[in-house]
Order: sequence, then structure tokens, then C-alpha cells
Amino acid sequence: MLSKSLENAINDQITFEFYSSYTYLAMAAYCESIDLSGFANFFRVQAKEEIDHAMKFYDYVFQKGGTVVLGQIDQPKETYTDLVEVFETGLAHEETVTKRIYNIMDIATDEKEHATMSFLKWFIDEQVEEEDNFTTILKKVKRCIDNPHALYMLDDEMAQRVYVAPAAQ
Repeated sequence: MLSKSLENAINDQITFEFYSSYTYLAMAAYCESIDLSGFANFFRVQAKEEIDHAMKFYDYVFQKGGTVVLGQIDQPKETYTDLVEVFETGLAHEETVTKRIYNIMDIATDEKEHATMSFLKWFIDEQVEEEDNFTTILKKVKRCIDNPHALYMLDDEMAQRVYVAPAAQ
């Protein structure tokens, strides 16, 4: 059984993961609007991943005998000055996700809730990958900013990303 504080924190994270999906879908729409369909594909895949993350938390709450309470999802930012701002915003968002998951881990650690600590390890490892991914792409985008040919080559690379559902935990 989850404590009320842990259940509330996880429920907040479920809502935030859905917000993350909504955020990345808005970024995909921006990329489509500037004719960068490969980058739009990257963000569409990212949006699907965030839904999976929300559902992993959702299922876990029920596995632990808790109650899922879904919160309101805020409207995401929809306009950007350029692709650099999109990826800077995405990186900052992932850093926020990391802090939020660390906070849940801190609660679980304080409560000696070992099952939740084990469950959260997957998310902590995932966040290392997410932040690295955004950092790497941001560096590439910055190098391409004055070279449209290179930017379109990178767009073609982003078009190759495919959605892969996370392995069962």
C-alpha cells in the first residue's frame, strides 16, 4: 500500500507525463509548421513515449492498491523562435522531469518503500538517456543553424526515429 504522500506524488507525475506528451506534440506541430517533418517525427515519437511513462505510473498505483487521480493538463507552449529554442525547451523540460522523479524517489526512500524505489530506478535510468538525447540533438541543431543543407540532413536523420514501446518491467 502506498502512503498518501507517495500516492499523491505519483498521481501528480502521471498528470505531468501526460502534459509532457502534450508538450512534445505541440513541438511536433511547430516543426511541421516550419517544414521540418523529420523533427516533427522525433517529437511525435517522444509524445508516445511520455504516454507510456504515464501509464507505467498509472498501472503501478493500482498494483500497490492505490487510487489514480488525474489532474488537469495545462496548455503547452506552441510557438518558438527557432529549432534551437524548441530543443532548449525540451531539454529544460526533461531536466524538470528528472527533478520530479528524484523527488518521488526521495519520498520513497524516506518512507523505506523499497518496491517504489525499485520501480523508480527504471525512470531514473530513462532520464539519463532523455537528457543526453536532447543535449546531443541540441548541439547538432546549433551547429546546423547557418547551414540549411546540414539542417535538412539532420531532419532526414530525425525522420528515421521509430517508436519502440518500453519493455515490461
